[in-house]
Amino acid sequence: MNNLSISQKVYAYLVSLYKWYLKTPARSLDEAYQAALRIKQIEDQHFNGSQIIIDPASTSSVNDYFESELRKQLRLVRMRLTEFNSSRFFFNESNTRGASRYGVELLNPEQVLTKLKIIDEITAKYTNIDTDNQVITPPSLFGSHIAQRETAFSQPGLRNLETREIPNNSGRGKTNTTGVLPRSILGTIGRLQVELDPSAEQDVVHNFRKAQRRTIIAVRFILLLIIVPILTHQLSKAFVVGPLVDHLRNNESVRVFINSEMEEEALNELERFEERIKFQSLVGLAAPMSALEMEEKVQEEARELANEYRGESSGAIKNVFSDIMSVIAFSWLLIVSKREIAVLKDFFDHIVYGLSDSAKAFIIILFTDIFVGFHSPHGWEVILEGISRHWGLPGNHSFIFLFIATFPVILDTIFKYWIFRYLNRVSPSAVATYRNMNE
Repeated sequence: MNNLSISQKVYAYLVSLYKWYLKTPARSLDEAYQAALRIKQIEDQHFNGSQIIIDPASTSSVNDYFESELRKQLRLVRMRLTEFNSSRFFFNESNTRGASRYGVELLNPEQVLTKLKIIDEITAKYTNIDTDNQVITPPSLFGSHIAQRETAFSQPGLRNLETREIPNNSGRGKTNTTGVLPRSILGTIGRLQVELDPSAEQDVVHNFRKAQRRTIIAVRFILLLIIVPILTHQLSKAFVVGPLVDHLRNNESVRVFINSEMEEEALNELERFEERIKFQSLVGLAAPMSALEMEEKVQEEARELANEYRGESSGAIKNVFSDIMSVIAFSWLLIVSKREIAVLKDFFDHIVYGLSDSAKAFIIILFTDIFVGFHSPHGWEVILEGISRHWGLPGNHSFIFLFIATFPVILDTIFKYWIFRYLNRVSPSAVATYRNMNE
């Protein structure tokens, strides 16, 4: 009876999940439609029905509000339309039959076309706006006099920003820049030009705000890359994979151990328990027990160990499927966040290449010693054994030793190639400091 109720609950949960999936296209399109209407509402109430114009050089709080609200709604439209198209791509005839079976109302093609047309009419005016908090430069207001670059200029209270194009408009980074004269001389000339420029102050404020937005986007995206997989793993393990595995393995006849190492550990623990009881009886730490009492004690301990390792085996199976869902969520996040990835690359580029030579050498030595150093094989062995136990796999020592013998060598080669190919050209002084510290 208990098993029947559990199966009914699992079935009801799967049905509700399937209904939620069937409603995804309609829900996504409606959310995108509401976001577009919100933009239209702002236009009608505050801009007399015209396009929302944002001045990136303005420091007004009202300007910041309209800018953030516009970006928020445009980003919501883009994400929900992507979700709408993705969900519609996987729809087929079986989904249509499932919708009619469970009473889910699918989208009417006429309604879809009407909403999409309205969304396109509202958002078409903002095609030149990057929804990832980059610079907004409406040509009707600013023209071409605002340069798409960051200027190396420092004043009290403002950090030094190196000359660099924004990620979406440039394919060149610091590792690809070369010139006839040293960069320090060119940087000095550029700084003098900036200081003599009448609009230098406006450019500095503009560049500082752009760098601030880049930092916010990068930090937020890093947190998403960490939180989303972990949250997906925990939720799927608790509400999807966990109930199914517990239902399928809720049987005494199911194998307790999923690999031989778990069985060997359990036998060793049971043997130590039996020897501990005998020792305590012999030295007088416990009351003497008969052979029957001893056997009952051992049987009770064996049942507890069986329940413990059955739960550990179920947990390993749950981890496999939950990790797969986490990888899917992580991959999906990377696919739909191409612009965030470009901003993140630019953010790390500014951090890494903005460090001093000694700091660069210190970080390189730290990473190489941890991952490819003399003591790194012990760390790799612990990591691989932990992963195998996490998935319930038997520890294959031959594979572990082969991995340790090859993978750190490949990493070491990659490090040396990066130092020779890129760092040696971008910062030769950092390479010299690294070699002096490493000797």
